[in-house]
Amino acid sequence: MVKLHDKYFKPFISAKQIDDVMQRLATEIANDVGDEIPVFVGILNGSFMVVSDFVKKYPKPCEVTFIKLASYEGVKSTEDIQRLIGLTQDLTGRTVIILEDIIDTGNTLAEVHRIFKNEKVKSLKIATLFYKPEAYKKDFKLHYVGIEIPNKFIVGYGLDYDGLGRNLPEVYQIKQTQHMTNLVLFGPPGAGKGTQAEFLKEKYDLVHISTGDVFRFNIKNETALGMLAKSYIDKGQLVPDQVTIDMLNAEVEKNAGAKGFIFDGFPRTNAQAESLDKLMDSKDSQINAMIALEVEDEILVERLLGRGKTSGRADDANETIIRNRITEYYNKTAILKDYYSAQDKYFGVNGVGSIEEITERLSSTIDNL
Repeated sequence: MVKLHDKYFKPFISAKQIDDVMQRLATEIANDVGDEIPVFVGILNGSFMVVSDFVKKYPKPCEVTFIKLASYEGVKSTEDIQRLIGLTQDLTGRTVIILEDIIDTGNTLAEVHRIFKNEKVKSLKIATLFYKPEAYKKDFKLHYVGIEIPNKFIVGYGLDYDGLGRNLPEVYQIKQTQHMTNLVLFGPPGAGKGTQAEFLKEKYDLVHISTGDVFRFNIKNETALGMLAKSYIDKGQLVPDQVTIDMLNAEVEKNAGAKGFIFDGFPRTNAQAESLDKLMDSKDSQINAMIALEVEDEILVERLLGRGKTSGRADDANETIIRNRITEYYNKTAILKDYYSAQDKYFGVNGVGSIEEITERLSSTIDNL
C-alpha cells in the first residue's frame, strides 16, 4: 500500500500489465493508420506518461503535441473544464488521435471535441489507457480502450491525488476503508490468549471476534447461519468453511466503522486463511499479522492443571487431554505459520512472564507493523 496525503491506496494494476496494454494499443493504432503520419495529442497533466511510453512503442513516424485541461478537484471529477494550454499548430486535414490516461465521466472528452470541431482535421479518434464504463455519461465514441476498470479513484502512471502519485510506475486504487489493524491471534491452550485479547482490544480500540463466541451466539439466537451450522454439528460433521466465513462477515459488517479486528480461533487451515484474506480484501482491508504466543509445553501443562482446580473444566484436569490439545494446536499452527510467514506476517511472541510484560511485548510487535 501507499499513503498519499490523508488516504491509503492498494496495488491495482502492475507496471507489466500497463506495458503490455500500451504495446497492444500502439500496434493496433499503427495498423489502422497505415502509412499516414498521425498527430498524437496528449491531455495534460495526467497523460504525460501514457504519451511518452506510447510513442516509444509506436513503430512508424508520428507527431506529438499537448493540450492542458483541468477537471479534477481532489478525488472528484468536476463539470467545470478549464483549458490552460491550447493548440499551437495547424491540424487541417490531419489525422488526430487523442491519447488519454483515463476517461470516466467524459466531461474532458466533451471539451476535446469542442476544441477540435473548428480545427478542420481529417479525422479525430480517441484512445485511452483506462476507461470507467460505469461513470461514462457521454455519447462520444471511444476508438481504442486499454483497460476497463471499476468506478473507483486510482493513482499512479501519471494520475495523481492532489499532486502526489503521478510518478508511480504502477496503478493503485483507493482504499474505501482507510487504515485498519487486523490481527489473527494464536496461542496454545493455557498461553493466556483470551486475557491478552481483552487488553489489546481496549488499547487499540479493536473488535475481538472469537469464532467460538460467534458460533454460540448464532446457534443460541437461531439465526439462519446458526441453524445451518447446527445442522452439520448435529450430524457430527464439520461446519463448512463458507458458513463460518459468512458468520465472520456478518460480525465485520456489524462493526463496519471499527479501527480493526482481532480474529481468535480462525483461521485453522490454509483454505480458511485464504478465505479470510478474500473477506478482508472485499472490505478494502487485509490481515496485518498473525501473532502467536509462544510458551513451553511444561509451563502450559502446569498452568492448565492449576486452572483445572478452579475452572471446573474436565479437559483442564487431565494431563493426557491437555498434552493432546497442545499437540493439536502445534499441528494446526505449523501450517498457518508457513502461510503467514510467506507474506512476512507471522510474529512469534514470548508468552512467559507477567500479564503486563506479555502485553508490552505484544504491543511492541503491533506498534512496529
